[in-house]
Amino acid sequence: MATYLLKTLLKALVVVLGVSLLVFVLTRSIGNPVNTMLPLGASTAERARLTHQLGLDKPLLAQLGDYVAGVAQGNFGESWWQQESALTVALRPLPFTIELSGIALVLSLVFAIPLGILSALKPRSLLDKVASTSSMLGICVPNFWLGLMLILIFSNLLHWFPTSGTGGWQYWVLPSVTLAVLPLGRITQIVRTAMLEQLRELYIVTARSKGLPEFWVVTRHALKNAGVQIVTMSGWELGRMIAGYTIAIEAVFGLPGIGSLIVDAIGQQDFPLIQAITFVIAICIVFLNILIDLSYPLFNPRVKFK
Repeated sequence: MATYLLKTLLKALVVVLGVSLLVFVLTRSIGNPVNTMLPLGASTAERARLTHQLGLDKPLLAQLGDYVAGVAQGNFGESWWQQESALTVALRPLPFTIELSGIALVLSLVFAIPLGILSALKPRSLLDKVASTSSMLGICVPNFWLGLMLILIFSNLLHWFPTSGTGGWQYWVLPSVTLAVLPLGRITQIVRTAMLEQLRELYIVTARSKGLPEFWVVTRHALKNAGVQIVTMSGWELGRMIAGYTIAIEAVFGLPGIGSLIVDAIGQQDFPLIQAITFVIAICIVFLNILIDLSYPLFNPRVKFK
């Protein structure tokens, strides 16, 4: 286990550094931030002064060296837009996005697992067709449109929930439901497929022949062995949400998440902030993948770490 963790952490370090370097190169190719930060009528001297102040007049290799040295110390410099530590700005909305994503994932699992199991137990039945069609609709429906429809019905017409902002539990309902629809559809399909595979295995036939209750056979045996696929897809969905899939939902509901910060940072061409956000997201995704890998032996004892 210790050797596996060491190898995994080294690979994770390479991935994070690779992503950071890629973002460094890409930010330098999206345009000149001086044009964004100064008015159109700025003089050549003012542009040269700001370019020097931002360090953009240095050779690209020198900028890269400064960037790598800063990353090694956890220092991404100051956000040009917000005039404070870029890493601090990048970390500020992260708890909100993780909480929203976590609630959405739990909601999707609560409905996806039973639907997937029932569809697998009765393939090609009316229930299976309804569940499959619903899951496909959930995948196809644009989340920003769904969010607007939920606001129209449950906020404007019924006045059950607020339209935007943050606060008590009422503020979490519509955004989390909107965000949960897509993973609900995908995870339902994964659960159905994985359960169909497991229910055809000989060990299930043996368990049933021994007279074990059907509920025990399905949950204790089939569902547990299907857990690797379910956990993998759930982790992928959670990582996707943390990585910025919440952008449209945050815009619709006026939420201060990391997705909105990404859009603002790109719009302002704030290189230090873009780089800090990317680094933070990369760390989160790598850590999540490690947790997923470590969970596999809980579902399949044959998985061994070397």
